[in-house]
Amino acid sequence: MKSKIVIIISMIALTVYAFFTGCKSTPHYTLAQFISPATCGGCHDEIYEQWKNSMHNLAQKDIIYKEYAAFYLDDIKKQNPVNKDELEEAESCVKCHIPVGFITGKPVTVTEELAMENELPEITKEGIQCDYCHVIVDAKKNYNAHFTYKPGNGEADPGVKYGPFKDATPDWHQAAYSKFHTQAAFCGTCHDVRHVVYNTKLETTFEEWSKSPYNTGDEKTTVPCQGCHMYHRPGVPATGSTPRPNNPGFAAFGGPQRDHIFTHYFVGGNSVIPGLYNDKVKGKMAEERLKNAATILIDTRDISTGAFAVTITNTGAGHKLPTGLTDVRQMWLEIVILNQYGKEVFSIGKADKRGYLPDNTIIFKTIFGDGKGKPVVNIAKAKEILFDNRISPKESATNTIILPKGLKGKYSIQVRLLYRLADQKAVDEVMKDKAVKLPVIEMATAKKEIVL
Repeated sequence: MKSKIVIIISMIALTVYAFFTGCKSTPHYTLAQFISPATCGGCHDEIYEQWKNSMHNLAQKDIIYKEYAAFYLDDIKKQNPVNKDELEEAESCVKCHIPVGFITGKPVTVTEELAMENELPEITKEGIQCDYCHVIVDAKKNYNAHFTYKPGNGEADPGVKYGPFKDATPDWHQAAYSKFHTQAAFCGTCHDVRHVVYNTKLETTFEEWSKSPYNTGDEKTTVPCQGCHMYHRPGVPATGSTPRPNNPGFAAFGGPQRDHIFTHYFVGGNSVIPGLYNDKVKGKMAEERLKNAATILIDTRDISTGAFAVTITNTGAGHKLPTGLTDVRQMWLEIVILNQYGKEVFSIGKADKRGYLPDNTIIFKTIFGDGKGKPVVNIAKAKEILFDNRISPKESATNTIILPKGLKGKYSIQVRLLYRLADQKAVDEVMKDKAVKLPVIEMATAKKEIVL
């Protein structure tokens, strides 16, 4: 009888553990198996410095991530009764933001992460790091970090590190060529995110790329994520509309010179978080990338009818603009019309002094719903996609603007495509006294003179 009770209790414990991981097949490793990034930097010094304060490095330290994750979780826990499916999703952010901690068992939930913030082992706070990515050997599914890992046993026995070179012969650890590390699916396994219960597609960066012209189906002509993001370096935005020259150099101290060393800056479009860690270089890199992602065309052929068209073309991104968690990200049009004396007579999308946008703003975004057609703010409640007007790679979006009546004379139409990490009003409401003033990046601009 006692043995049956023990078995039942064990089964309950396993069920509870599986529920809170949100990733039921995740193997359980130990922290001792993983090597700190600083140790890797002893030989891979340039790559380490690139990675340091990157968005991969800061994935767990990112204050906006932590505050939003806490907000989503608290919102679910306030329900009575608590929806366990939504709770499971709200708890699951750790699988990508603190991956070494997640696969080693602490923390396996956002609740645990927040509760033990000051007690987390330092290596777990290093985000997406060397000895996480380079011990990945495969993916069961290309979303929600469903990776297969083969870590070593710490510094005493570092094991095999997997990467893009077929002839690597390092002194300290073993090395093996991994085709997977050169493919978009490697990146996509984290950068596509689905609700762990409802299966709603919350982030679709990899899927967007897979349907784009950059994925030709031919290895010789396909440009994977790495083909832009790991060519990116200061002064080289490496977008689809700019040159992407090789980065010759050495992968490690004492290693052979190679035609191209994949860069590890990993900033994407985030100019905010690296700056909070006094890394101005990466913030500037993010701005350079955003400024080479899109173009604006103002069409005034029908201006006599009291309307004109604004077309935005995604010229540089291998995914939609914007991408990522796009119910949070903000890309919008600011349209201002000035008379011949420079006085503003009309505007759309012009932020107030607080940075808040007016209701007439044209925003490129995703809106999630509760399954009954009602919009939701909390992604843990997302059962459907109600709206998505984002711009696919090499495609365009056109909006017709109706002029106010009574305008006569000479006017100047000024259009800007603007981007920021999140809606300032939402950030202020979610983060309260911890709120960050988010910079607005001008991605593109255009101007046209008209006579009415």
